[in-house]
Amino acid sequence: MNITVEKNTCAATVNVVVPAEKVASERKTILKSYIGQASIPGFRQGKAPVKIIEKRYEKEIEGELANRLVQAGCDAAIKQEELKVLNVQVPQAPTFKDDGAFTFATSITLAPEFELPEYKGLSIDVPSATVNEEDVANSLTELQQRFAEFTEISDRALEDNDFAVIDFTATLDGKPVAEAIGKPAGFLEGREGHWVKIEEDSFLPTFGPQLKGLKIDEEKEVTVSIGEDFPISDVRGTDVVFAVTIKEIKVQELPELNDEFAGKLLPEKGIDELKDVIKEQLGQEKTRAAEDAKVNQIVEQLNQAVDFELPEELVAAETQGNIQGMTQRAMQQGMTQEMLESQKEELEENAAAQARTNLKTNFLLQEIAFKEEIKVEDQDVLQRIYQMAQQENKAPKKYIKELQKNNAIQNVRNSVLIGKTIDFLVENAKVTGETVTEEKTDA
Repeated sequence: MNITVEKNTCAATVNVVVPAEKVASERKTILKSYIGQASIPGFRQGKAPVKIIEKRYEKEIEGELANRLVQAGCDAAIKQEELKVLNVQVPQAPTFKDDGAFTFATSITLAPEFELPEYKGLSIDVPSATVNEEDVANSLTELQQRFAEFTEISDRALEDNDFAVIDFTATLDGKPVAEAIGKPAGFLEGREGHWVKIEEDSFLPTFGPQLKGLKIDEEKEVTVSIGEDFPISDVRGTDVVFAVTIKEIKVQELPELNDEFAGKLLPEKGIDELKDVIKEQLGQEKTRAAEDAKVNQIVEQLNQAVDFELPEELVAAETQGNIQGMTQRAMQQGMTQEMLESQKEELEENAAAQARTNLKTNFLLQEIAFKEEIKVEDQDVLQRIYQMAQQENKAPKKYIKELQKNNAIQNVRNSVLIGKTIDFLVENAKVTGETVTEEKTDA
């Protein structure tokens, strides 16, 4: 075969010419299989004349021959150039020439080439997984607030920790915010019956304290400086003016922390048993947070240590998937389609940035797995599939068929490989922090 390969960043164009003798040999092999299996009316199976079979199955034979030659040509090109292939595109202009040769061209997506940074002995600082009395007390306070009752107050002004029920509109440079920025502005367009606690970070920074001292039906203009982390990028770094009217004042009354309160959450249990349950749950949450911190710090250090180009078609596909996921989560949290549309540009930027980080991390971890000869056995994949099926409350066999139908088994295998590689990196990291001290003390 005559093979030429032109390589660019993460891509290659392959041109292949298969000589006539190779084409003839492959055609003969395919034809032989048809001769043995063809069913032609008037002839016993395997006894029909070759020319009749060739004419009857000409299209099928040509198609299978082209597929085999393309596959053989791509395999030869990959081997010849030692390419790390991610995807092979549908061939362009596959052609059987008059002289019996076969030619085609195709594009191949390549894995990026890079030098691995130092990945053993990374330093990671892990937060404590110890649950103290303050943690339990804070959780109990949150539970009290969930079951709190509210009493309406009409004979005094707002004080710290009161709740104000307000109506408000907002302006930017003297215009309604939506008009000023030229698109929907979500809650900045105004609300009626909105609850705000009189404390520093309630609703928006500095908003609540500015209402202190107001009485029912009183009005005030409240100015808030919008920070750089605000979800609507057009108003970041500006001062938004809120025209606020106090409609109601409410005082929160927390239930007592006693056995009766505990019994509402844990029937027939007391406050001490409720504290024990909270402590156990917090311990599990902190342990997960500590494990997540290890992984996040390792991934961050690897990504900062090396840079390389990524296949743009993969970036585009990953970005689109991220956009769909972000949109779905945002709508579940109450954002409207109009609000999402107003933040479309920012959403796309975040999705693209996350896509590049995800892909880069994946390539780094796969390369480490290859270098360290980390393997994934079939049993590992089956175990993960069974776990996934259980989480989705599906029968394992049915779930496996769904994965096979969607060509997703390889994705599961890759996920297991990534997990094993991260475990390897954590095991070889230098872990510091309170968690390490606790483990030594326990020992």
